[in-house]
Amino acid sequence: MRTRTLLTLTAAVAALALPAAVPAAAADTPVLTTGAAGGTPVAVGDTLTAPLASGTSATFRSSAGGSSGVSCTSSQFTVTVTDNPTAPGTATESLTAHTFDSASCSSNVTGVLGVTGIQVANLPYTTTVSSEGGVAVTPPSGSTVRTTVSLRTLLGSINCVYEASGLSGTAANDDNSIAFADQHFTKVSGSGLCFADGYFTATYAPVTDGSATVFVN
Repeated sequence: MRTRTLLTLTAAVAALALPAAVPAAAADTPVLTTGAAGGTPVAVGDTLTAPLASGTSATFRSSAGGSSGVSCTSSQFTVTVTDNPTAPGTATESLTAHTFDSASCSSNVTGVLGVTGIQVANLPYTTTVSSEGGVAVTPPSGSTVRTTVSLRTLLGSINCVYEASGLSGTAANDDNSIAFADQHFTKVSGSGLCFADGYFTATYAPVTDGSATVFVN
C-alpha cells in the first residue's frame, strides 16, 4: 500500500513537471526566426534582404492613392540585425541599403521623359520590427529619410529631393513581407516639374536571411 502511494505521488509530480517545460521553450523564441514562426532564431549580425513582392511596383506618387508620379518594378532593401530579443518584443536592424533599378522605373508626369535614378541618402537608418507586426524606419538623430529622384525632362535633367521624418510599415507572416503605404515625403528642392509632395508605397517580399524566409513572432 505504501509502495503504491509513493509510485502514485512520483507519477503526479512528473506529470506536473512536463507542462512547465513547454512555456519555457516558447519563452525563448526571439522576435525574428527563420523557416517558420517559432523557428530558428535569426542571429545578431545577420544580413536580411527583400526584393519587391512578385508582380508589384514601388510607387512615388504626387498624392495619396493617386496615379501620377514614378513607378519602379525592381527595388530591394538590405538590413543588418542589431538586436533580436525574446518575443514579445521589438527587434532592431540597421538599414544599410535601399536601392531602385532605374531601368525598371518610369514616370507618367507631364514633361518627364524618363527616370535616370532614385538615390536614398543619410543611411544607415534604424529599423524596428515589433511582435505585433509594426515596422518603423528612423533616420540618424538630426537627419531625415532623404530621397533624390533624378528625371529626364523636356527642359533637361532635374533632381527632385524629398525628405520625411521617418517611415511606418507592417510586417506579415503570410507572405514574409514588409509593406509601406502612402508614406509622405515633402519636396525640399527641385524644379517646378517636381511635385510638391511624394507618397511612397511598396511591398517587399519575401524577407530572407540567406535562403531562409524570416518570420515575426
